[in-house]
Amino acid sequence: MDTTTTIVVIIAVVAALLIAAVIWSLVTKKRKESRRAEATHLRTQAAEHSHDAGQREARAAQTAAKARAAQAEADAKAAEAAGLQHQAQTRRADAASARDTVNQEFDQANEVDPDLSTRGTDVGARPDEHTRGTTGRTFEAGRGNRASTGSASRADMPPQDAPERQQPRPPHDQQR
Repeated sequence: MDTTTTIVVIIAVVAALLIAAVIWSLVTKKRKESRRAEATHLRTQAAEHSHDAGQREARAAQTAAKARAAQAEADAKAAEAAGLQHQAQTRRADAASARDTVNQEFDQANEVDPDLSTRGTDVGARPDEHTRGTTGRTFEAGRGNRASTGSASRADMPPQDAPERQQPRPPHDQQR
C-alpha cells in the first residue's frame, strides 16, 4: 500500500472519529438539556404540591384546634353537669329533710289536736292512721306523698277504694 492510501485511510478514520465525537457531544448535550427541562418541570410541580401540602397542613392544624376547643367545651360541660348533679343531690337531701320536718310537724299537730286525741284508736296504732281525714286534709295534701319519699310503707297509706274514716265534727268546729 502506498503512502497516499495510508494517509487517506488515517484521515478517514480520524474524520469518522471526529464525527462520532461531535455526534456524541450533541447527543449528550441534548440529553442534559432534556434532563434540565425535566428537573425544572418536576421542581415546578413540587412547588405547586408544596403549596397544596401547606394548605392541607394549615387545614389539619385548624381542625386540630377546633377539636381541642370542642374537647375543652365538652370537659367544661361535663364538669358543669357533675356540679349540677351534686347540687340536685344536695337539694333532694334538703327537700327530704324539709319533708320529714313537715311530717313531724303534722304528727305533732295531730298529737296536740283535742279533736283527734279524744277519739279512740287501736292500741299500738299511730294516731294519724285513724284521723287523717278528720281535719279536712287528705293523705297526700296533709302529709305529703310518703310513698315518693320512701319513708312510708304501703300499710301506712290509706286504701285507694275505701272511703276515708271521718267522724262528724262537733258543731262548734263546723262554724269556723
